[in-house]
Amino acid sequence: MKSPRPAEPVGASADATQAAAGGPRRPKLAAFVAKTFAIGAMEVRKLRHDPTELATRAIQPALWLLVFGQVMSRGRVIDTGGAPYLDFLTPGILAQSVLFIAIFNGISVIWERDLGIVHKLLASPTPRSALVLGKSLGAGVRALVQAAVVMLLALAIGVHLRIDPLSVAGVAFFVVLGAAVFSTFSLIIACIVKTRERFMGVGQVLTMPLFFASNAIYPTSLMPRALQIVSEANPLTYQVDALRRLLLPGFASVTGPDFALDAGVLAAALVVLVAVCARLYPDLAR
Repeated sequence: MKSPRPAEPVGASADATQAAAGGPRRPKLAAFVAKTFAIGAMEVRKLRHDPTELATRAIQPALWLLVFGQVMSRGRVIDTGGAPYLDFLTPGILAQSVLFIAIFNGISVIWERDLGIVHKLLASPTPRSALVLGKSLGAGVRALVQAAVVMLLALAIGVHLRIDPLSVAGVAFFVVLGAAVFSTFSLIIACIVKTRERFMGVGQVLTMPLFFASNAIYPTSLMPRALQIVSEANPLTYQVDALRRLLLPGFASVTGPDFALDAGVLAAALVVLVAVCARLYPDLAR
């Protein structure tokens, strides 16, 4: 008497039947995108467990706008090309809030390593680059909530912002792109240091130089030449520049080579960082 054959998973049976019949397989790019968004959705769902994180993160940009921005507006010591200083500052603080949220995203991977989640993800067929990019996109969605808070606060204190649909869509794009860049950078740091204590120390050391060596709170023309070179290599500078073009009426056109340069630099930085992080990500499990 023949023993019954074990039941095969429905998905596997369907895939085998389709392959044997010579039917079309799922494109690799579509599968990569689907897995990336699945990881990103998993990251976003974490917000439901700790929504107070967004409220506490909003305190720092609020202080920058309400205290630093108001004081410097009265002093009029920084040449902003004719724009009110508070208007000039708002996109910089928006980018700063994105930076501060994204740069500490790597600590969640260390928690996942300690809980054994990283080992399970690495054992799955999901590409390492999809794991990294999905987590980075999840950080981008978290940053969108923070961006909305900063923009609403800026409007409440009288900052003149362009809020037409095209500009808002552009802001959302650069917020997600910038958050993905700094989140991936954060994941690289986590893969190297591997402990929460070291990560927090390195994160604190890196955030302020990235912020102050950019055009977030003053034009780069006021910097010494050596610091201008550092600013030109800082991705935050390009994110701030794009946000200013999108948000400030009459500041600059949202089309042209400078705007394309901002998007190109951030996209190139993301590709390079994802490639590096995908190589380092398996080290977390060791």
